[in-house]
Amino acid sequence: MNNTDVSKQIQQMVRFIRQEAEEKANEISVSAEEEFQIEKLQLVEAEKKKVRQEYERKTKQVEVRKKIEYSMQLNASRIKVLQAQDDVVSGMKESARKTLLKISGDKNNYKKLLKGLIVQSLLRLKEPSVLLRCREMDVAVVKLVVEEAKREYAEKAKVRTPNITIDYNVYLPPPPSDADPHRSSCSGGVVLASGDGKIVCENTLDARLDVVFRQKLPEIRKQLFSKMSQ
Repeated sequence: MNNTDVSKQIQQMVRFIRQEAEEKANEISVSAEEEFQIEKLQLVEAEKKKVRQEYERKTKQVEVRKKIEYSMQLNASRIKVLQAQDDVVSGMKESARKTLLKISGDKNNYKKLLKGLIVQSLLRLKEPSVLLRCREMDVAVVKLVVEEAKREYAEKAKVRTPNITIDYNVYLPPPPSDADPHRSSCSGGVVLASGDGKIVCENTLDARLDVVFRQKLPEIRKQLFSKMSQ
């Protein structure tokens, strides 16, 4: 084999090695590109997922904030409605309380009423001896009816006539006055207590109004505001 043949063989071997190297390099390049694309897609998907999660989180925050604001506005509206309803009911009660003042102005009817209140109080207490308190302005009327009230009670309860002592030291408050609306007041009626003071029957017109109003309040509210709740 001469030098020319040797040189040709060497060149063929070089071309073969170079071709293998290029093919290997291409394979590595293709593989690297594929891995790069896969990794890029993974990174993109991961970022998309983060963006979606952040969007969902902020969307939920907005929804929660809207619900809270709606709830607060709804509660505020309900409070305003309830306050307005209370104002209406309080106005009715105040109007009824002013009407009570007219009762004591009718002398004959108020006289009968006082007697009935005394009898009713005696029936509740069922005590042989009681202390009676009234307004100072009602003392004269009470004196006129107290004996008849004692007899009526004794007949109804089938007991001996009780001893009733009118308290001349402590009187019930006077009627309400526009000049001093915040002072204690009484529209009429009586308060009876057992001899030892342990049992008290408050039978004033104001107390009876309070009792009736408490009992009738659900019905009053239903009559006034039932249409609003529909």
